[in-house]
Amino acid sequence: MPIRKLSIYLTGSIIFLLTVNSIQAQDEVRLPAIPFKLHWDNTPVKHTVSNNTLTIVAGKETDMFRDPNVTYNTDNAPKPLFTPDSNFVFSTGIRHSFTSKWDGGAIVIIEDSLNWIKFCFEKDYTGARRVVSVVTKDISDDCNSVAISGDLVYYKVAKAANVITLYYSLDNKKWFLVRHLQFNNKKDLKIGFLAQSPTGKQCTVQFSAIKYEAKKINDPYAGE
Repeated sequence: MPIRKLSIYLTGSIIFLLTVNSIQAQDEVRLPAIPFKLHWDNTPVKHTVSNNTLTIVAGKETDMFRDPNVTYNTDNAPKPLFTPDSNFVFSTGIRHSFTSKWDGGAIVIIEDSLNWIKFCFEKDYTGARRVVSVVTKDISDDCNSVAISGDLVYYKVAKAANVITLYYSLDNKKWFLVRHLQFNNKKDLKIGFLAQSPTGKQCTVQFSAIKYEAKKINDPYAGE
């Protein structure tokens, strides 16, 4: 191969590899507390990582829900996800400004598009800041729990064999059980974070104090 053609070929190859690596880097999220790479399912408007805090900006009309009335099915909320161990405990603080109805940040556990759990800190239909859990097995079972006065709450999700338990805390120390259920997945699960703004223009969600442990809890009421 002539030197000029070889030079053009090598230059093109380097540009191609740099482009591929750049795309892969943009698709990946790395957090100190999680020993796995996270990959985006739906791209956010913006995201940043600072130490052990992840901030996600969800765009206009973003959500993840399968309405029992079968009139509203959507899954376009940005979600960085990873494949966890078979048993795990995963927790984070969730904070946002509750600008529009249904604005929220969540931990998600996903088998596929028809089988998933969304554990959300959400602005509800009354304007309250509420702990909400959505268990979807083809259709979403939407459960509103306790109202929170502030803009920050801590969430914990524990998986022990085929049982998943959801908790919330106001201080990241004392945990209250919200939901305790069987989730008999046939495919590998993915877990991670979600930001949504179903009726708004944008929602910025901050996930802090992120913690992940590969372990099986012994006491579902204590979460340990």
